[in-house]
Amino acid sequence: MENKMCVVMQIIYLLGFSFMFYMSLAVADEKVAALEPLAKTKSMQTYIVWVEKPVSDLIAQSEHEDLGSWYQTFLPQTIANSNQLEKPRMVYAYHNVATGFAAKLTAEEVEEMEKKDGFISAHPERNLQLHTTRSPNFLGLQQGMGLGKGPNYGEGVIIGILDSGIFPDHPSFSDEGVPPPPAKWKGKCDFSGTVCNNKLIGARSFNGGKTTGGPPVDDEGHGTHTSSTAGGNFVKGASVFGMANGTATGMAPHAHLAMYKVCSDEGCSESDIIAAMDTAVDDGVDVLSLSLGGGSAYFYADGIAVGAFGAIQKGIFVSCSAGNDGPDYMTLSNEAPWILTVGASTIDRNIRATAKLGNGQEYDGESLFQPKDFGSKLLPLVYAGAHSNDSSALCDVWSLKNVEGKVVVCEVGGGIGRIAKGVEVKRAGGVAMILVNPDFAGYTTIADAHVLPATHVSYAAGVSIKSYINSTSTPTATILFKGTVIGDQLAPKVAFFSSRGPSLASPAILKPDIIGPGVSILAAWPFSVDNATESKATFDIISGTSMSCPHLSGIAALLKSSHPDWSPAAIKSAMMTTADVLNLAGSAILDQTLLAADLFAIGAGHVNPSKANDPGLIYDIQPEDYIPYLCGLNYTSEQIAAITQQKVKCSKVGVIPEAQLNYPTFCIYIESGGEPQNYTRTLTNVGPANSTYELAPLRLHKMDITVLPEVLTFTEINQKLTYRVVFAAQDGAGKDGIPFSQGYLSWVSHQHSVNSQISVVFDYE
Repeated sequence: MENKMCVVMQIIYLLGFSFMFYMSLAVADEKVAALEPLAKTKSMQTYIVWVEKPVSDLIAQSEHEDLGSWYQTFLPQTIANSNQLEKPRMVYAYHNVATGFAAKLTAEEVEEMEKKDGFISAHPERNLQLHTTRSPNFLGLQQGMGLGKGPNYGEGVIIGILDSGIFPDHPSFSDEGVPPPPAKWKGKCDFSGTVCNNKLIGARSFNGGKTTGGPPVDDEGHGTHTSSTAGGNFVKGASVFGMANGTATGMAPHAHLAMYKVCSDEGCSESDIIAAMDTAVDDGVDVLSLSLGGGSAYFYADGIAVGAFGAIQKGIFVSCSAGNDGPDYMTLSNEAPWILTVGASTIDRNIRATAKLGNGQEYDGESLFQPKDFGSKLLPLVYAGAHSNDSSALCDVWSLKNVEGKVVVCEVGGGIGRIAKGVEVKRAGGVAMILVNPDFAGYTTIADAHVLPATHVSYAAGVSIKSYINSTSTPTATILFKGTVIGDQLAPKVAFFSSRGPSLASPAILKPDIIGPGVSILAAWPFSVDNATESKATFDIISGTSMSCPHLSGIAALLKSSHPDWSPAAIKSAMMTTADVLNLAGSAILDQTLLAADLFAIGAGHVNPSKANDPGLIYDIQPEDYIPYLCGLNYTSEQIAAITQQKVKCSKVGVIPEAQLNYPTFCIYIESGGEPQNYTRTLTNVGPANSTYELAPLRLHKMDITVLPEVLTFTEINQKLTYRVVFAAQDGAGKDGIPFSQGYLSWVSHQHSVNSQISVVFDYE
């Protein structure tokens, strides 16, 4: 794996992103640091501790109380400081998704704990961050149709959301038309009265060991938004500032929702997240949706990865956001192959606001706030950073002067919110704002609820606007508000902020897995952002992979409802092998530069729910199939046990290279002129019993690829057939300035096309 890491870093350098090399080293250093001896300090902090399961003849593994007793044996028996006796050390005892606990400990106490039999590992908990309508129609999910042959709105499926809480009174969480929850549901509602119903069936709050008490009220808005995106009910007349008007609905409007509050304005603690996953599994959820993360980590040191593995062992699908650290490479969160890692894309709608200059040129941008009384009169235009003042260019707090009555150009970035820049312009007397992208953000623009007339335009538009300002002594501009515009034929495009692969934790697994709508998404909000109504039907439009993740979680619920016998890996495969690789115009999906996006941005492509419901074939993976893969990552038996909750000897179960996992995509690292690489894949027939699939023509730059057999003939449903792929790099591969090759392997029948994306990275001296 270390060799592959070096190759990945070489490729990034060759791509011209040399600064990424240093960023990647920093991330890698963080991972290595987790394995170094703990710093000696007497201050206590919360540690996540993984231990072996107790010996069955000593402690009954089935009883939560007995597991708790086992965990207590690892805690310090004597404490020198009597004040510490008054504070409970155990924060959480985990029983379902992991064998271990969270506790308040010092580094010295952890060192002592390491000497005890049954101890596996411990690490200080991480503080993770949240990754912060038209989209159902864009995805082909119309009201009255749902998914499949008959109406399917996700009935009977329970989606667990780990987020910042929920606003339960919102009409998106009405249970009109929603049946009672299935009998298996064991969850609780910590809201008082009759707030919970057949739609919102569970509501819990987790905060440093406190799992009961205060209800999971959403003070941020994020959790309300993601919940309604995944499974909100139909709400007519939804809009913000009168924009994006229509019927708001989640992906699975009749699925049940359970909120597990794990986040606040201070972030999301790892111990709370694992505890919430542990509880959700016990409650009986079918899908877990986590729009949060904390960067790359070894899987055994990543609470979400460990918790997700425990969940998939119980048949629960786990969807997570990829992160908002793009467009740089190697910036992913939630990279484990048993997790669906979701990137963000645009939809075909924008809330248009056009910057019109005094020279007659117009540049389309976006703004959610579109005042009707802002005329078309040209006003003085000023670039706040004209005198090389970075603070003013960014429109930082108290940075602007002499802008009264003017349209002010502000640079996006600098750690200052886009709306906050408008607040500063308004404070300084400016009458309007033009937000311009930095070069790395390209053409990605976002519709925000600004506090004054504004538009957010591309980097290219910003260059032209600033050039115009420099060309005349009296530059002028205005903003023309054009409302909701539908029909962008370049959609979906990858958002600049969407985190990119390659994966650091497992380079030969192509990540992200898939992309979905995550830019300017309208969904429920706890309060009005436009002060226009006293109604509870309040909405907001926000962006992030936090928004794309619940789209896929809701679609997973639809697929689970249609195919209750499918495993989490089967649902994931169905989404990935049917994903779209073309935009509405029929050309390759583009990124923020309006160039073709590579596979480290889009993964398998853009989700297509209708096709995913009938994929024809699937690549299935059972939980035990991941064990040889983990052995191939050179994890120790103890580290694998932390993930799988079982003792493992790699010498007995076998070892496979990462690329041999029965994954729906391929990510290959190969040397020019080196030895060919052989891998197999096994497909399961979930389409017509009698069906024949032929291999489509396969061409990748500087690669010779052989697939045997070239025809797969199935005669039964659920029949499995295996094929072999041989990858060989041609002479000179990677030496022509093209560091990697990409394409896809397709099996085609009369009814289906089953696609597997292939990314090949050339390794050469």
